[in-house]
Amino acid sequence: QVQLVESGGGLVQAGGSLRLSCAASGSIFGINAMGWYRQAPGKQREFIARITSGGNTDYADSLKGRFTISRDNAKNTVYLQMNSLKPEDTAVYYCNAFLVTNTVRNYWGQGTQVTVSS
Repeated sequence: QVQLVESGGGLVQAGGSLRLSCAASGSIFGINAMGWYRQAPGKQREFIARITSGGNTDYADSLKGRFTISRDNAKNTVYLQMNSLKPEDTAVYYCNAFLVTNTVRNYWGQGTQVTVSS
């Protein structure tokens, strides 16, 4: 079964840091772009960052400088380093990736909760 599994969420105080991980598993021939999104209560899901298979990155302007996306192609894993966290960063964080199996399809992880206390 092809899937994305996030980890690394939790409770952190304002100003702290967290590192999220998302690993792709299953019969995967390759992975194209991988990214992170988040959804706060009562709000729409929003884009955070994206990284291509070649390592090119793209960020939401509002998060640039505090959040850093990276990937380890050998481990089929994408990371999100989050620094200087604020209470407004509280949300469920979702991993997204275009996985190459017998076709190319977009997958979402199940989400991981990040809570930033003031």
